[in-house]
Amino acid sequence: MLYSHTTGTGPDLVLLHGWGFNAELFNNLIDQYQDQYRITKIDLPGHGRSDEVAGGINEWSNEIIKILPNNPILLGWSLGGLLAINIATKIKLSKLILVASTPNFVQNSDWQYGIDADNFQQFSNTLKQNLSKGLKRFVSLQTQDKTQLKALNQSIDQFPASTTALNQGLDILLTTDLIEPFLQLNIDIQIYLGIRDTLIPSKISNWYDHNNINSTLLDTGHIPFIDSSFEL
Repeated sequence: MLYSHTTGTGPDLVLLHGWGFNAELFNNLIDQYQDQYRITKIDLPGHGRSDEVAGGINEWSNEIIKILPNNPILLGWSLGGLLAINIATKIKLSKLILVASTPNFVQNSDWQYGIDADNFQQFSNTLKQNLSKGLKRFVSLQTQDKTQLKALNQSIDQFPASTTALNQGLDILLTTDLIEPFLQLNIDIQIYLGIRDTLIPSKISNWYDHNNINSTLLDTGHIPFIDSSFEL
Protein backbone atom coordinates (compact mmCIF):
# COMPACT_ATOMS: atom_id res chain seq x y z
CA MET A 1 0.00 0.00 0.00
CA LEU A 2 1.18 3.50 -0.79
CA TYR A 3 1.08 6.30 1.75
CA SER A 4 -0.95 9.36 0.83
CA HIS A 5 -2.36 12.35 2.68
CA THR A 6 -4.99 14.81 1.43
CA THR A 7 -5.73 18.31 2.66
CA GLY A 8 -7.30 21.54 1.42
CA THR A 9 -10.25 22.49 -0.77
CA GLY A 10 -10.58 23.08 -4.48
CA PRO A 11 -9.56 21.20 -7.65
CA ASP A 12 -7.58 18.00 -6.99
CA LEU A 13 -3.81 18.48 -7.16
CA VAL A 14 -1.58 15.42 -6.65
CA LEU A 15 2.14 15.70 -5.88
CA LEU A 16 4.78 13.09 -6.77
CA HIS A 17 8.29 13.54 -5.37
CA GLY A 18 11.66 12.41 -6.72
CA TRP A 19 14.26 9.70 -6.15
CA GLY A 20 15.33 9.07 -2.55
CA PHE A 21 13.03 11.69 -1.01
CA ASN A 22 9.47 11.54 0.37
CA ALA A 23 6.27 13.56 0.22
CA GLU A 24 7.23 15.77 3.19
CA LEU A 25 9.36 17.70 0.70
CA PHE A 26 6.11 19.33 -0.48
CA ASN A 27 4.88 20.57 2.91
CA ASN A 28 5.70 24.25 2.32
CA LEU A 29 4.03 24.13 -1.10
CA ILE A 30 0.96 22.51 0.45
CA ASP A 31 0.77 25.18 3.16
CA GLN A 32 0.88 27.83 0.44
CA TYR A 33 -1.82 26.36 -1.81
CA GLN A 34 -4.22 24.33 0.36
CA ASP A 35 -6.78 27.14 0.22
CA GLN A 36 -6.83 26.88 -3.59
CA TYR A 37 -6.50 23.12 -4.16
CA ARG A 38 -7.42 19.81 -2.58
CA ILE A 39 -3.86 18.50 -2.38
CA THR A 40 -2.78 14.86 -2.14
CA LYS A 41 0.86 14.05 -1.47
CA ILE A 42 2.07 10.50 -2.09
CA ASP A 43 5.21 8.64 -1.03
CA LEU A 44 6.54 6.75 -4.05
CA PRO A 45 6.84 2.94 -3.76
CA GLY A 46 9.47 1.94 -1.20
CA HIS A 47 10.00 5.59 -0.24
CA GLY A 48 8.98 7.11 3.08
CA ARG A 49 5.91 5.32 4.47
CA SER A 50 4.98 3.41 1.30
CA ASP A 51 5.45 -0.31 0.77
CA GLU A 52 7.75 -1.53 -1.97
CA VAL A 53 6.18 -2.41 -5.33
CA ALA A 54 7.92 -5.01 -7.49
CA GLY A 55 8.65 -4.10 -11.10
CA GLY A 56 9.41 -0.88 -12.94
CA ILE A 57 7.74 2.29 -14.12
CA ASN A 58 4.46 0.66 -15.21
CA GLU A 59 4.01 -1.24 -11.95
CA TRP A 60 4.81 1.88 -9.92
CA SER A 61 2.46 3.99 -12.06
CA ASN A 62 -0.38 1.49 -11.79
CA GLU A 63 -0.05 1.43 -8.00
CA ILE A 64 -0.18 5.24 -7.87
CA ILE A 65 -3.22 5.31 -10.18
CA LYS A 66 -5.15 3.18 -7.66
CA ILE A 67 -5.19 6.06 -5.16
CA LEU A 68 -5.58 9.04 -7.50
CA PRO A 69 -8.75 11.15 -7.44
CA ASN A 70 -10.69 11.49 -10.70
CA ASN A 71 -9.21 13.77 -13.35
CA PRO A 72 -6.59 15.43 -11.12
CA ILE A 73 -3.90 17.97 -11.81
CA LEU A 74 -0.79 15.84 -11.50
CA LEU A 75 2.50 17.48 -10.51
CA GLY A 76 5.67 15.44 -10.74
CA TRP A 77 9.11 16.55 -9.64
CA SER A 78 12.23 14.88 -11.10
CA LEU A 79 11.59 11.09 -11.05
CA GLY A 80 8.01 11.94 -10.08
CA GLY A 81 7.71 13.81 -13.38
CA LEU A 82 8.70 10.73 -15.35
CA LEU A 83 6.05 8.74 -13.47
CA ALA A 84 3.51 11.54 -14.05
CA ILE A 85 4.12 11.41 -17.81
CA ASN A 86 3.64 7.65 -17.80
CA ILE A 87 0.44 7.99 -15.76
CA ALA A 88 -0.82 10.62 -18.21
CA THR A 89 -0.62 8.02 -21.00
CA LYS A 90 -2.89 5.70 -18.98
CA ILE A 91 -5.63 7.82 -17.40
CA LYS A 92 -7.39 11.16 -17.84
CA LEU A 93 -5.75 14.16 -16.18
CA SER A 94 -6.97 17.75 -16.14
CA LYS A 95 -3.37 19.03 -16.29
CA LEU A 96 0.19 17.74 -16.15
CA ILE A 97 2.83 19.81 -14.33
CA LEU A 98 6.48 18.80 -14.60
CA VAL A 99 9.00 20.39 -12.25
CA ALA A 100 12.70 19.93 -13.08
CA SER A 101 11.79 16.91 -15.14
CA THR A 102 11.98 15.48 -18.64
CA PRO A 103 10.59 12.54 -20.64
CA ASN A 104 14.13 11.14 -20.89
CA PHE A 105 16.75 11.75 -18.20
CA VAL A 106 19.72 10.25 -20.03
CA GLN A 107 21.68 11.78 -22.87
CA ASN A 108 22.17 9.87 -26.10
CA SER A 109 23.06 10.60 -29.72
CA ASP A 110 19.51 11.77 -30.46
CA TRP A 111 18.81 13.51 -27.15
CA GLN A 112 21.08 16.28 -25.89
CA TYR A 113 18.89 17.32 -22.97
CA GLY A 114 19.76 14.55 -20.54
CA ILE A 115 22.48 13.59 -18.09
CA ASP A 116 25.52 11.58 -19.09
CA ALA A 117 24.64 8.04 -17.94
CA ASP A 118 28.06 7.36 -16.39
CA ASN A 119 28.04 10.66 -14.49
CA PHE A 120 24.52 10.01 -13.25
CA GLN A 121 25.43 6.49 -12.13
CA GLN A 122 28.41 7.88 -10.24
CA PHE A 123 26.24 10.60 -8.64
CA SER A 124 23.62 8.07 -7.50
CA ASN A 125 26.21 5.58 -6.25
CA THR A 126 27.78 8.32 -4.12
CA LEU A 127 24.35 9.19 -2.72
CA LYS A 128 23.51 5.56 -1.94
CA GLN A 129 26.71 5.09 0.10
CA ASN A 130 25.18 7.37 2.71
CA LEU A 131 21.72 8.37 1.50
CA SER A 132 20.82 10.64 4.41
CA LYS A 133 24.10 12.57 4.25
CA GLY A 134 23.99 12.76 0.44
CA LEU A 135 20.40 14.02 0.23
CA LYS A 136 21.03 16.59 2.97
CA ARG A 137 24.06 17.93 1.11
CA PHE A 138 22.01 18.02 -2.10
CA VAL A 139 19.20 19.97 -0.41
CA SER A 140 21.69 22.37 1.23
CA LEU A 141 22.79 23.40 -2.27
CA GLN A 142 19.18 24.23 -3.21
CA THR A 143 18.16 26.60 -0.40
CA GLN A 144 19.70 28.86 2.23
CA ASP A 145 16.51 28.98 4.34
CA LYS A 146 17.60 27.45 7.65
CA THR A 147 14.06 26.70 8.85
CA GLN A 148 13.28 24.98 5.57
CA LEU A 149 16.57 23.05 5.65
CA LYS A 150 15.89 21.79 9.17
CA ALA A 151 12.42 20.50 8.22
CA LEU A 152 13.72 18.83 5.05
CA ASN A 153 16.63 17.21 6.88
CA GLN A 154 14.27 15.85 9.54
CA SER A 155 12.03 14.29 6.88
CA ILE A 156 15.04 12.70 5.15
CA ASP A 157 16.05 11.00 8.41
CA GLN A 158 12.52 10.10 9.48
CA PHE A 159 11.21 8.64 6.21
CA PRO A 160 14.06 7.01 4.24
CA ALA A 161 13.74 5.00 1.05
CA SER A 162 14.57 1.29 0.91
CA THR A 163 17.62 0.05 -0.97
CA THR A 164 15.37 -1.94 -3.30
CA ALA A 165 13.30 1.14 -4.16
CA LEU A 166 16.41 3.23 -4.72
CA ASN A 167 17.71 0.68 -7.21
CA GLN A 168 14.31 0.45 -8.93
CA GLY A 169 14.03 4.23 -9.15
CA LEU A 170 17.53 4.54 -10.54
CA ASP A 171 16.75 1.91 -13.17
CA ILE A 172 13.60 3.84 -14.16
CA LEU A 173 15.61 7.05 -14.50
CA LEU A 174 18.37 5.41 -16.54
CA THR A 175 16.25 3.30 -18.90
CA THR A 176 12.97 5.16 -19.50
CA ASP A 177 12.39 7.09 -22.72
CA LEU A 178 8.91 8.63 -22.92
CA ILE A 179 9.64 11.31 -25.51
CA GLU A 180 7.22 10.00 -28.15
CA PRO A 181 4.33 9.21 -25.74
CA PHE A 182 4.87 12.61 -24.10
CA LEU A 183 4.60 14.47 -27.40
CA GLN A 184 1.37 12.61 -28.19
CA LEU A 185 -0.36 13.74 -25.00
CA ASN A 186 -3.40 15.92 -25.63
CA ILE A 187 -3.69 17.71 -22.29
CA ASP A 188 -2.67 20.99 -20.70
CA ILE A 189 1.03 20.78 -19.76
CA GLN A 190 3.11 23.22 -17.71
CA ILE A 191 6.88 22.94 -17.21
CA TYR A 192 9.04 24.53 -14.49
CA LEU A 193 12.82 24.45 -14.81
CA GLY A 194 15.72 25.73 -12.71
CA ILE A 195 18.39 27.76 -14.48
CA ARG A 196 20.99 26.49 -11.98
CA ASP A 197 19.81 22.87 -12.15
CA THR A 198 22.84 20.54 -12.46
CA LEU A 199 20.73 17.49 -13.38
CA ILE A 200 18.18 18.80 -15.90
CA PRO A 201 19.83 21.24 -18.34
CA SER A 202 17.78 24.41 -18.61
CA LYS A 203 18.35 24.44 -22.38
CA ILE A 204 15.61 21.79 -22.57
CA SER A 205 13.25 24.79 -22.37
CA ASN A 206 14.07 25.34 -26.05
CA TRP A 207 12.87 21.82 -26.86
CA TYR A 208 9.68 22.30 -24.86
CA ASP A 209 9.03 25.65 -26.55
CA HIS A 210 9.72 24.15 -29.99
CA ASN A 211 7.00 21.59 -29.27
CA ASN A 212 4.55 24.29 -28.10
CA ILE A 213 4.77 23.26 -24.45
CA ASN A 214 4.78 26.15 -22.00
CA SER A 215 7.93 26.27 -19.85
CA THR A 216 8.92 28.65 -17.05
CA LEU A 217 12.58 29.20 -16.16
CA LEU A 218 13.30 30.11 -12.54
CA ASP A 219 16.57 31.17 -10.94
CA THR A 220 16.78 27.98 -8.88
CA GLY A 221 18.52 24.62 -8.75
CA HIS A 222 16.89 21.19 -9.05
CA ILE A 223 14.09 21.85 -6.51
CA PRO A 224 12.32 24.95 -7.86
CA PHE A 225 9.19 24.57 -5.73
CA ILE A 226 11.01 25.24 -2.45
CA ASP A 227 12.03 28.67 -3.73
CA SER A 228 9.87 31.74 -3.04
CA SER A 229 9.79 32.54 -6.77
CA PHE A 230 7.82 29.38 -7.57
CA GLU A 231 4.12 29.93 -8.31
CA LEU A 232 1.56 27.43 -9.58
